[in-house]
Parts: sequence; structure tokens; C-alpha cells
Amino acid sequence: MTKQEKVDFVINTLKALYPEIPIPLDHKDPYTLLIAVLMSAQSTDVRVNQITPLLFEKADNPYDMVKLTVEEIRDIIKPVGLSPMKSKGIHGLSQILIDKHNGEVPKTYEELEELPAVGHKTAAVVLSQAFGIPAFPVDTHIQRLMYRWNLSSGKNVVQTEKDAKRLFPKELWNDLHLQIIWYGREYSPARGWDLEKDIITKTIGRKTELEKYYKTKKP
Repeated sequence: MTKQEKVDFVINTLKALYPEIPIPLDHKDPYTLLIAVLMSAQSTDVRVNQITPLLFEKADNPYDMVKLTVEEIRDIIKPVGLSPMKSKGIHGLSQILIDKHNGEVPKTYEELEELPAVGHKTAAVVLSQAFGIPAFPVDTHIQRLMYRWNLSSGKNVVQTEKDAKRLFPKELWNDLHLQIIWYGREYSPARGWDLEKDIITKTIGRKTELEKYYKTKKP
């Protein structure tokens, strides 16, 4: 298979598996998505989706959020982990949104990444999922799969994102990054990986990854 044929195989397989693409984090607008994504760092989407309703019941916009103290926010979001940093970030970015952006979430990488506790990946998720602006947020699933599929040798998310954007058509980025995440969770996880179920890796996978897998399965 040529590189282009591999890319097409990935696109077509993911489209067949995920014609409708669920959004992992529950939210109702750009602000609640921004907070949910920030909270998801080193936590699971399931855990975040359990906690955000408790927070948003008290404050689902920056104006109400700044009325809470950092300690009050921290007490609510403690189960998601890293709560001291995240609670400061949530309170701080809410104040900045009020002071600089009329309470609205901005629509550029630069402005989003100026907000406390908001990195490149968080900004990319908000741009793609809240505003439909083409972006390719790279998480651990995408990093793992792009390497397994021999579509990126990137040892870091920056390189993987560059490779993904170069290989896949821009109009598909917003769908693809979510489809790859779901595929990674269901068919190509880091632990408990079953290559027989992982049709994409089985078909186009990096030779060294396939050899490593079969070595572990030898009786």
C-alpha cells in the first residue's frame, strides 16, 4: 500500500465505524466545553462528565464562576484530580474572559492559549468542537495510533499533529480526531490490545509494532 492508500483506508474504515460521532465531553456552549476540557487533563471523560454538572449547577458562565472562590471550585472538582491547579485556572480564565472578551470564549489559538491552564490541545478541542474551526487536537490515543499505523514517527504531540495535518484533508480534521480517539479506546488500546479486532493496525501497522505484538502472544 502507498502512503495515500493507507490514509484513504484509515478515513474509510473510521467513517464506516463512526458515521455518527459522539462528543466525549458533555457541554452546552463554548464556555462549558472549555471548562470540561481543562478538567479532563490527566483524568477520564467519564469522571469529568460526572463532576461538571455539579459545578455548572452553581456556575455555567464566567460571571457566576468568579462569584465562587477558588476553594469552592476546588472542593467541587476534587475528584477529577489536579484540583488546586485546575480550580485556579477556571477562576482565573473566567475573570479574563469578562475583562478582555466580554464574557465570551475567543476563537483563536493565541487568545485561548493566553488563558491560565489552557494549553495547545485544549485550545484545539475548543476551536474544533465549539466553533467548527479545523483543528487536530492530539491526545494519547491519537499519538499511539498514528505511531502504530506508521503515519507518524513523532515522539511528541507536536510532531504527530504536524503529520496528521499534512496527511489528512483539512475538511476532515474535526471528525477524524474524534473518530481516532473512539477507535483507540475500542479497538486499539494501550493495554489489553487485541490485534484481531484492530483492523486498521492489522492492515497497515508499523512492522516493528506488529512483530512486538506477536512476540508477546507466543505460547
